[in-house]
Amino acid sequence: MAFTFQKQEKLKHKKLIEQLFKEGKSISKFPLRLVYLQINHDGDKPLQAGFSVPKRNFKHAVDRNLLKRRIREAYRLNKEEVYKEISNKYILMFIYLDKNIKSSDEIHPIMEQLLQSFVKTIN
Repeated sequence: MAFTFQKQEKLKHKKLIEQLFKEGKSISKFPLRLVYLQINHDGDKPLQAGFSVPKRNFKHAVDRNLLKRRIREAYRLNKEEVYKEISNKYILMFIYLDKNIKSSDEIHPIMEQLLQSFVKTIN
């Protein structure tokens, strides 16, 4: 599997996002929170993921975008483990909880732990 994050893997539909936050379950590993929901979405891939950094914690869009890039990169590199383990389709949303900017080196192991917890929870 290539380490890519294709268009089909991006969570874009507003109705799916609303349903995710209404009915979804969550797992937290500070500073990340994963909200997930098993749903039969239209995409070819088994997972669709979105990334969010709250505006109330980071007023400047530059900081929010930096953190979203770091989280997306950590997901892209670690999602292969999840793809091997799941059989159903899920939608995911990663939310950054901390009020300080963490480096990529700090985010990657947390993302790995979070995805491992997700796999254990759904199996």
